[in-house]
Amino acid sequence: MTIFATADHHWGHAGILTMAGRPFTDIEEHDEALIAAWNSVVGPRDEVWHLGDFALGASAERCAQIFRRLRGRKILVRGNHDRKKTTDLAWHSQHDLATPKLAGERWVFCHYPMRAWPGAFRGSRHCFGHTHGLLPDTAQSCDVGVDRWSYRPASLEEIRERMATTPDMPEEIRLGRAMEADGGDD
Repeated sequence: MTIFATADHHWGHAGILTMAGRPFTDIEEHDEALIAAWNSVVGPRDEVWHLGDFALGASAERCAQIFRRLRGRKILVRGNHDRKKTTDLAWHSQHDLATPKLAGERWVFCHYPMRAWPGAFRGSRHCFGHTHGLLPDTAQSCDVGVDRWSYRPASLEEIRERMATTPDMPEEIRLGRAMEADGGDD
């Protein structure tokens, strides 16, 4: 089993084509391309953590059709556009913030990027969406939205590899190290 993280598909949302500069002629082409991209990497026994904004503008019936076509066991971390038509789908579980231990590491999954998160000082890794690739990654924090990953979910191994090539530490850790070097916060 491979574990993936992803976000910001915006199925059914025609405005995302312009807003995020997605190279599709219409939302139908977009939706089909993103379904194909998902299924090109995710197998039936894989696990996918979807970090929000699954759909916007699609009917409840269209959301259900798309959901059924996507491979894997799907877990939702709700985003700002996830309404009843998304939350009513057959997700394995749903969260606002999740802190699972996966592949021997603590992960913090949230739709929103955080400047500090639980366990950052102890090496936990943070994945987020929402910003459509506009915020830079750090050595422990990564945007897993489809706009950064060729419109497909990213495996935890790929996310680790991207973090390893990013030397910048999260702000919380830089601040903590600066305070330690200064003798504390007294």
